[in-house]
Amino acid sequence: MAKPLSENTLMIIEATAPVVAEHVDQIVPVMYRRLLAAPEIRALFNMSHQHGNSPQHKALAGALVAYATHIRNPGVLADALERIAQKHVGLQILPEHYPHVGEALLGAVAEVLGEAATPEILNAWGEAYWFLANTLIEREEEIYAGAEEQDGGWRGWRRFKVGAKDSETSEIASFTLYPVDGLPVLKHRPGQYLSFRFAPAEGEEYRRNYSISSAPDGQSYRITVKREPGGRISNWLHDAVEVGAEFDVAAPAGEFFLDPADKREVVLLSGGVGLTPMISMLESYGGGDLRMVYVHATRNGQSHALAATSRAKAHESHVFYEVPEENDVANGVHTGRVDPNWLVQISDPARADYFICGPTGFMQEMVSGLKAANVPDARIHYEFFGPASAQIG
Repeated sequence: MAKPLSENTLMIIEATAPVVAEHVDQIVPVMYRRLLAAPEIRALFNMSHQHGNSPQHKALAGALVAYATHIRNPGVLADALERIAQKHVGLQILPEHYPHVGEALLGAVAEVLGEAATPEILNAWGEAYWFLANTLIEREEEIYAGAEEQDGGWRGWRRFKVGAKDSETSEIASFTLYPVDGLPVLKHRPGQYLSFRFAPAEGEEYRRNYSISSAPDGQSYRITVKREPGGRISNWLHDAVEVGAEFDVAAPAGEFFLDPADKREVVLLSGGVGLTPMISMLESYGGGDLRMVYVHATRNGQSHALAATSRAKAHESHVFYEVPEENDVANGVHTGRVDPNWLVQISDPARADYFICGPTGFMQEMVSGLKAANVPDARIHYEFFGPASAQIG
């Protein structure tokens, strides 16, 4: 268990938290600059997210301020810490990586604050960092061990091969993956994701997360990937990866999943390729006793992947096309964007659980709209496709 913080450290963090908050938008980019200078750390990050206005940077800035603000009661951040731990496990973050982060953080604080960052202040922030780091390390070890101990589970990287590649739309493809060793695989919780270590060319290494888009079967996983403009890995997967290709995969992870226990009605809401975890949920529980309503929003029918699954598995299905084509309208789809007020009208907000996944703006609008309609926070569950980066209030 992480060693409790001293009273002196608590007082210093409380006293300096406003100063750090004031300069956090300067501290975080400096921290990443220092952190990414180490090649072994650089490989852990998606470099397309390391730009001047990076949502990932904003998320870390928000997390730093929240941690300092709640330094005497970090338990209020339990949900956020669980998301971080799950992401770390997916990326195979290990205890030996944490010193790099601590050095980068303290170095950034010293560089930005200058003489104001006295040795006493830096020591306090160092102690606070390691309290948080050890808390995460302990939780991550629990997750690693839990995955390894389950039937079909494993720790670290496991080699998988592509058994099937299917074109869903002109810009979305599905890949069905089987373990090279031929042994069973861990049955994921519908909604979880896999993490990958890719080597598209000699000397290159990239790590990515992709939601599993199939029901658990103990034998394989399916991921469904959209080609992103300028995306190094998504374009490589679409253009170069074929049946028989192999890469390293970590065990399923993520705290966003559907557990049908105690659920009376479930509303699944997705935007774009954010449908992938919803398809896994529908394939797992659709057509059973649990009432499942599925609402999906995308550009038009040409960009709508895996449409047959939602029609076949959901008790009630709705599709919104923002820019529908002529034949789309003829098929009875909704035109425009999803209105959260409409979403509440077609469901029972007194008993429904809402699962949401999609682009950041879509997520913010839907979550905020449901909260405004007095849906309790505990029944609003969400996950981002792409970087899990925005803080939704």
